[in-house]
Amino acid sequence: MSDYIDHDQYYIRKKLIKVLGSSFHIYDSEDNLILFSSQKAFKLKEDIRVFSDESMSSERLVVKARSIIDFGAAYDVVDSESGEKLGAFRRKGLKSILKDTWELLDNDDNPVGKLQEDSGCLALVRRFSSGLLSMIPQSFFLEIDGKRAVTYSQRFNPVIFKMDVNLEKGSRELLDPRLALAGAILLVAVEGRQA
Repeated sequence: MSDYIDHDQYYIRKKLIKVLGSSFHIYDSEDNLILFSSQKAFKLKEDIRVFSDESMSSERLVVKARSIIDFGAAYDVVDSESGEKLGAFRRKGLKSILKDTWELLDNDDNPVGKLQEDSGCLALVRRFSSGLLSMIPQSFFLEIDGKRAVTYSQRFNPVIFKMDVNLEKGSRELLDPRLALAGAILLVAVEGRQA
C-alpha cells in the first residue's frame, strides 16, 4: 500500500451544504480515499487536522493558524507523526482582496514560493458578480523559484466542491508533497469558506 505522499495527482471533495462545520475527502488518481478532515464550526483560531480516513484514528497533518482571525494570518504545517514543522503559508491580506495570494515559507519563515489565483480579471468577476458568473471555477498555481510546482483546479459543481491537485514534473525536487497538499487544504478550508 502506498503512502499518501507517493502520488502526483489528487482530488478533493467537499460538500457545500452542511449545517455545522465542514468535512472534506482527499482521493488519489484512482479514487482511493487517502486523507480526511472534519472541521468544527465557529472556531476563532483555525486548526485543521487531517487523518488517514474517516475513523480519524491516525492523524497525518496539522495546518494551524498562528493567531486568531487575522487577515494576513500564517498557517504552520506540521507532520503529525514526527512533529516536524514542514513550513508555513502566509496569506497576503491586502493583495488577497482582489486576487487570492499566499506566500510559502520555509521553517525559518523565509518566503520560498507563492500560491496565487489564476487570473486577476477572473478573480474580480468571481468576487463582484452574482449568479453563474460568481461560480466560475478557480485555479491556483504554486510557484517556487519562478517555476510552477503545483496546479490546483476547481471543477464546476454547484453542490459539491471538487478540486484537482497536480504536482508538476520535477516538483518534488523543489517541494515536499505534504506542503503541496497543505496548500490545497487551505484553499478548500479557508478560501472555500469565503466563496
